[in-house]
Amino acid sequence: DDQIERERASQHLPGGCCALAAIYLMGKFYVANAGDSRAIIIRNGEIIPMSREFTPETERQRLQFLGFLRPELLGKEFTHLEFPRRIQPKELGKKMLYRDQNMNGWAYKKIQEDDLKFPLIYGEGKKARVMATIGVTRGLGDHDLKVFSSNIHIKPFLSCFPEVQVYDLTQYEHCPDDVLVLGTDGLWDVTNDKEVAGVVMEVLTSYEPNDPCRYTMVAQELVVRSRGVLKERGWRLANDKLGSGDDISVFVIPLGGPGNYT
Repeated sequence: DDQIERERASQHLPGGCCALAAIYLMGKFYVANAGDSRAIIIRNGEIIPMSREFTPETERQRLQFLGFLRPELLGKEFTHLEFPRRIQPKELGKKMLYRDQNMNGWAYKKIQEDDLKFPLIYGEGKKARVMATIGVTRGLGDHDLKVFSSNIHIKPFLSCFPEVQVYDLTQYEHCPDDVLVLGTDGLWDVTNDKEVAGVVMEVLTSYEPNDPCRYTMVAQELVVRSRGVLKERGWRLANDKLGSGDDISVFVIPLGGPGNYT
């Protein structure tokens, strides 16, 4: 992330990206995630999460705590407090539910002038944004990103540090149908863990255990199904819901070789 900052002018890199990495070292998989991509292990039909998404909702308290410690980062437009909805000027002096960086639940407070500012985190689910700008709270780059029509930088709230989870391959017997799946949010936006596991088992069973292309075909099928089919009303999934509108990248990595197959 520091290198991107140093080279952003010479390399013309104004944007940013998420990062998901899997490293095999001395019998263990280390899965590091910074962003909203996801990794799961499918072992004997069981789903084992190997990462979690970093979004304004999942990192609410970290973001609010930073806004509380350094209010200058919020400019004069934002408040670190969260309310169930946007506060209206006519509600000054009334009581409203709120929560801050120390609270999991909600409490009441009397609405003051500062509470009329735009919330640091606004929206729910995929529509949640930090300062109404970005929906991912960890990743690389985005050093020049600012709130629209302002001089407020978003970068202080974005962390480049990944969360790392470890999976010990030596603790289990793995067959060729046990895999690690890495995917960008374009996959997970429209396909859940259980559906991914279903596609994995469906495709793998149609190939011989020693056929190396079986894993590539699983990745291809996951991309195709999440993209959908182009129809009159746009790209549609098999259930006629909208296909993924985001980039879809998928890796399927075998955890066991043909010799381990039983």
